[in-house]
Amino acid sequence: MMLVPRRNFDLFDDIFNDPFFNMNDSKIMKTDIKEHDDIFELLIDLPGFNKEDIKMNIEDGYLMINAKTSNEGENQDKKGKFIRKERYYGECSRSFYIGNDINEEDIKAHFKNGTLKIEIPKKKENKQIEEKKYIEIGE
Repeated sequence: MMLVPRRNFDLFDDIFNDPFFNMNDSKIMKTDIKEHDDIFELLIDLPGFNKEDIKMNIEDGYLMINAKTSNEGENQDKKGKFIRKERYYGECSRSFYIGNDINEEDIKAHFKNGTLKIEIPKKKENKQIEEKKYIEIGE
């Protein structure tokens, strides 16, 4: 006797659980943000991307991250045919508001094992107590 797990066949669930209907989930850059005393640390998952595929810049106070990958190398092998293809090829981007006080030179970034680590310094708060100024009232 063979024990085989029973699976209820539901065509509706099988169709809508297909990656075609959930494409936005695979394109999003999964991000964790940590706060330290002097920096914010972003950890962004970018599996399947190379360091050269990732571009970052600051625009109007937003840190813009863009990653692009293609399947050009796979098209060279003509043997066999794909039955199913789930790996993502294309472009994805995210943006984070960091303010206008931060520039490109202040940000440090490292890419290792499919994870992009970005360190953004915190703004220095002016802790000096400003003396209140009053408007003089004349006679």
